[in-house]
Amino acid sequence: MGAGIAQVCAMAGHHVILFDVNSEALNKASVAIEKNLDKGISIGKITEEVKSKALALIENTNNLNELKVDLVIEAIVERLDVKTKLFQDLAEINGPKTVLATNTSSIPITQISAAIPHPERVVGIHFFNPAHIMKLVEVVSGAHTSPEIAKFAFDFVKEIKKTPIMAKDSPGFIVNRVARHYYVEGLKILEENVASHSDIDELLQSSGFKMGPFKLMDLIGVETNFSVTESMYNLFYQDSKFRPSRIQKQKVDAGHHGRKSGKGFYTYA
Repeated sequence: MGAGIAQVCAMAGHHVILFDVNSEALNKASVAIEKNLDKGISIGKITEEVKSKALALIENTNNLNELKVDLVIEAIVERLDVKTKLFQDLAEINGPKTVLATNTSSIPITQISAAIPHPERVVGIHFFNPAHIMKLVEVVSGAHTSPEIAKFAFDFVKEIKKTPIMAKDSPGFIVNRVARHYYVEGLKILEENVASHSDIDELLQSSGFKMGPFKLMDLIGVETNFSVTESMYNLFYQDSKFRPSRIQKQKVDAGHHGRKSGKGFYTYA
């Protein structure tokens, strides 16, 4: 997600610092961005000039102290403690006007901002995967988020040629709350041996969905999808309709995280 977000921001003319603690992850992100841009050229969506300008605006680093910026968009692991620690560290090296935006899928913005200095500048800017293609972006205001910061985020999303919608700080916001059962019910059908995962995918795709739930989980990351389901299950006080799947947990434990690991519900070259 971080690579896709960096790409769309650079294509809109912004200087982007792409950060990861892992140098290998940064290298993979650079390869993915160039591949995405080449695909855009091959289908006539962009030119070589657009690609060159975008790549020139992206700088990679694994040094947190270099992240002195106007806007942060974090797209790290879906854990409250990790996101909070990152924002606290960034708040120490940036001024109070630096906007801290989270790409969280399900963690309440209010929980993240509560422990951050100047919590009014914390906002949700939630992209969808793949970020360089999907148009919709949720702009989420927590209890602390100022109206000015919410408007800034909304306008920024429009400026990078995405479609923003305002959402309140509710578990899963809008899209993930609705879409969660696309995965959860698919997994329940698989658990009950009603049909195989490939049959479920084929049926839903023939009904008009671009991807079935299992192909989509493999694309997103099985472990990321599981983490969001687990988060929403707890945020809704263990409501059974959000219960995580034992089959999905086994995939996570086995390291079968989908496309990124070469194996998920399907096997990839």
